[in-house]
Amino acid sequence: MKALLVNGSPRRNGCTYTALTELAKTLESEGIEAEIVHVGNKDIRGCIACRKCHSEGEQGGKCVFNDIVNDIAPKLAEADAFVIGSPVYFASPAGGAVSFMDRLFFSTLNIDKTMKVGAAVVSCRRGGNTATFDMLNKYFTMCGMPVASSQYWNMVHGGTPEEVLKDEEGMQTMRTLGHNMAFLMKSIQMGKEKLGIPQKEKIIFTNFHH
Repeated sequence: MKALLVNGSPRRNGCTYTALTELAKTLESEGIEAEIVHVGNKDIRGCIACRKCHSEGEQGGKCVFNDIVNDIAPKLAEADAFVIGSPVYFASPAGGAVSFMDRLFFSTLNIDKTMKVGAAVVSCRRGGNTATFDMLNKYFTMCGMPVASSQYWNMVHGGTPEEVLKDEEGMQTMRTLGHNMAFLMKSIQMGKEKLGIPQKEKIIFTNFHH
């Protein structure tokens, strides 16, 4: 089984990476293959809602901006779990992480994410963490992805990687998240084998006129 961990921080080896590394170690101890990819240090523009990714032909299923978003999409398709990690910027995720998530999830509506485990990991110096955490989890809850929780909100505190490592509760939260994710992933795999995935109806998009 595979877990894809995305580092949305501009600092490749910063606080967010420190938290994701602890999570990855725990997943690997549970027999889960964990890969950390770095996107926060890439030049990622936001979604322009051109819908080229929803068109037929060669562009279908791909973002019109051919960058790391399109590189990550196949990894998302193969993964059994997906984690987005981000630092807090003004009580929100880093801008690059938001642009990445907007474009990745919008351009991969053709990839069935049902029952892929989702989790958000947040790092902050002091505040804004819960607002950031809430925002990131919304990507999962509209795609049929069970959200993995821990013993506390999935976050660490510190202004440097060294300070994050001293956040004993935060590090423990990452380990607990890893164990919970592994249990959920294995349980879902067993459920798929015995029951399949939940029945689906065609999605209805309603236009409201005022």
